[in-house]
Amino acid sequence: MARFMAMVILFLPGALAVLGFKLMRDSLFGIVQPLLFQVWIQFAFGLLLFLGGLAFIGGFILYRDKKSGKTKGRFKV
Repeated sequence: MARFMAMVILFLPGALAVLGFKLMRDSLFGIVQPLLFQVWIQFAFGLLLFLGGLAFIGGFILYRDKKSGKTKGRFKV
């Protein structure tokens, strides 16, 4: 049950990161989405989504590894 909940928690930020990557790619090819009316706004929003999703997933993995003692003391506070 715990693994399923972890997958559910990681799905939304992962999906947002994928959406952000898609928006950045589309803006590089000049494809503008209807809600984002400028290419640079679309790229900035995509970058924000991508970095936010990536940071959440990275933080989740780091927290889990610190909790189970797999970081070898590098990230102790």
